Amino acid sequence: MQELEGLGSSPESDPELVPGRKPGPNLDRKFRVAMVAYGILAVVIWFTLGEGSVLVMGRPVEIRLIPLFVIGTFVLRALVAREADKIRRRGEDEAGKL
Repeated sequence: MQELEGLGSSPESDPELVPGRKPGPNLDRKFRVAMVAYGILAVVIWFTLGEGSVLVMGRPVEIRLIPLFVIGTFVLRALVAREADKIRRRGEDEAGKL
């Protein structure tokens, strides 16, 4: 169990959590890794799920499109969060210059 205790993020282990320190390229790297992981997951879903359809609101929809839609919502959420962080950082930079 002691190994699991070390997995938590703390300011000492993750420089992104230190107050007053600007997030750097580490967040961009994490974002790129997340996008690659979502892409790999989407490819695996596409080739793993068979061809079939299910009725959604009375219309037939390919079954493999449903999990791809869910993955797409996660990608959209990550993009919005990244842009919000950029705007926040830009506002903090401008406030620091005043």
